[in-house]
Amino acid sequence: MKKKFLGNTGIEVSVAGFGVLPMGPSQLALPVEQGAGVIRYALERGFNFLDTAQYYRTYPYIRKALEGGDYDHVVISSKSLRTDYDGMMEAILEAREELGRKVIEIFLMHEVRSGQLTERAGAWEALKEAKAKGLVRAIGLSTHHIDITAAAASLPGLDVVFPLINYAGLGIRKGDAFGSREEMLEAIRHCHQAGKGVFSMKAFGGGSLTAHYQEALDYVFSKEEIDSVMIGFGKNAEIDDLLSYLDGEMEKSYNPDVSEKKVYINQEDCEGCGSCKAACPAGAIFYNENGLAEVNHDKCLTCGYCSPVCPVRAVIMY
Repeated sequence: MKKKFLGNTGIEVSVAGFGVLPMGPSQLALPVEQGAGVIRYALERGFNFLDTAQYYRTYPYIRKALEGGDYDHVVISSKSLRTDYDGMMEAILEAREELGRKVIEIFLMHEVRSGQLTERAGAWEALKEAKAKGLVRAIGLSTHHIDITAAAASLPGLDVVFPLINYAGLGIRKGDAFGSREEMLEAIRHCHQAGKGVFSMKAFGGGSLTAHYQEALDYVFSKEEIDSVMIGFGKNAEIDDLLSYLDGEMEKSYNPDVSEKKVYINQEDCEGCGSCKAACPAGAIFYNENGLAEVNHDKCLTCGYCSPVCPVRAVIMY
């Protein structure tokens, strides 16, 4: 697979990355050996870039996948929601221990929202210190927000940014409102011009756009400002589809079968706003004891009406 450097970091990654979240406990809950096999399948076919996070609980899959092989070229990016210095430093040390890696190539502040850069200053100091000590090679942030992506272009010490963008503009935020793909692309362009590495998320809008597979991929892979596109996988067949697309071998009429997809609501992202519940025609969404949305799969029609209305992209179809 073609590779590109992430901005000025000197870190070379495959143009498509492997998002490990879907195989984890919050979605497919694959056995560790099975999930590790899917990761190895991708690595053997040219992927070298893996995305995970502290709260995904997917470190065991990656560690198992890399056991006993020559995988020094593999780049792992992780991230944490911890906002304070001690919490972020603990997250970095946890990743090193659980992944069995002395150095984590990329570590990010996870899902930074509008107005949070100041309140997460402690976490940012921890990241800078970890980089200075050689615990990580590159630091940055992930975000769904246009203003945060724009600010990343001039944030001293920031190496990489992991923003949300897709052809339909699903999930892009501008403060408390929705933003457009054009605005996000402009912010990404500023990061790229500033030498920041850019890898993007949610090309399929959390699964809502999978039925428009090639249109979704055409959009993100056509942007020279994006160094790598991170895509979630849970099955070998999904990897084969992506490689067929990248190799130019996919029939123009092809779209994956999405009939067996299920709806998941990420409890870490959900704010209990009720948008998805109101949009559900089957009454399949309810509030749990924490006031957050969950799905009754016995009632769910997998119609997808809930996903586009979620303001924080907590609703995932997989």
